[in-house]
Amino acid sequence: MISRKRDGTPVETYDNEGALIEKLYNTTWGKVVLRILISPCISRLAGAFLSTKLSALFVKPFVKKNGISLTDYPDRKYHSFNDFFTRKILPMARPIAEDDTRLISPSDGKVTIFPLQENTRFTIKGVEYSMDILLRNKSLGEKYKGGYGILIRLTVNDYHRYCYPVSGRKSKNVHLQGVYHTVNPRAAETCPIYRENTREYTLIKTPQFGTVLMMEIGAMLVGRIKNLHQEKQVNRGEEKGYFEFGGSSIMIFLQKNHFTPDADLTTNTQAGEETIVKKGESLGFLK
Repeated sequence: MISRKRDGTPVETYDNEGALIEKLYNTTWGKVVLRILISPCISRLAGAFLSTKLSALFVKPFVKKNGISLTDYPDRKYHSFNDFFTRKILPMARPIAEDDTRLISPSDGKVTIFPLQENTRFTIKGVEYSMDILLRNKSLGEKYKGGYGILIRLTVNDYHRYCYPVSGRKSKNVHLQGVYHTVNPRAAETCPIYRENTREYTLIKTPQFGTVLMMEIGAMLVGRIKNLHQEKQVNRGEEKGYFEFGGSSIMIFLQKNHFTPDADLTTNTQAGEETIVKKGESLGFLK
C-alpha cells in the first residue's frame, strides 16, 4: 500500500498481517478460527495476559519485527506488553500546531478524508457504510450531512495515545458494543469491519468548529479503548485516552460550513492514498 508523508514523499507501508487476514476471512477453517478469536471471552483473556509481567518478554521481539523506533520515548524498563504499548512519548516529540484555527490530528496514523454526502453514506477501503449504522443514531448523523469525515488508521508502529483535536465542552462517552474484527484493509473485501467493532464516541461543542464528533474504534482480539474523561471542558492537545494492544482507528466528523481540509489530505485521498500524520499536526482549518 502506498501512503504519503506530509512533504509528498511516497512510502510503501507493509502489511505484515495480510496473509493471515486473508486466510481468516477467505477459508473455511479461517472463519471457524475467527469466530473463536472475536469472542468476548478470548478478548478478555488476551487483554489480561498482555498486562502480566510474563508478557513483557514479547516487547523486544515485537519492536525488532516491526521496526519500531524508540528514540522519541523515555529509556525505561516495561513491566508488561501493555505497559510498552501504551507508553508515553517525550513531550517535545509531538508538538501541537500553534494556530488554534487549525484542527489537529488527535493521534499518529494514516489519514483518509471524505465529504459526507446528502445520503449520509460513505466508503472506507471499498466498503460502504452509513452514519446511521456507525452511530446507531439517525438524528445525530443528520447533523453532519454536507460536512467532512476523517478516518485515522493506527498501525503497530504508531503512538497509541490520543488527544482532543479542538477545545470545547465535551459530552459523556457513548459506548457502542460490537464484535472485534480487524481494521486491516484486506478484511474489508469480505467483512464490513466498522459495523462490527466496539466503539466509543463523544461530542465536543466548540465556539469555532461547531460540534465535533470524535469516535474511537477497537479491533480484533483486544483493541481496548481507554478514555480518561466524561463530561468536562477540554483543551486542544490535552490527552483524551489511549488504545491497548490491537488494531484501532479514530474517526472525526465535522459539520457543514465549519471546516476546510488541508489540500494534501484531499489530493492524496482522491488518488487512493493515505497520508501519514503525527499527533498534533494540522488536518485542516476554519472555513
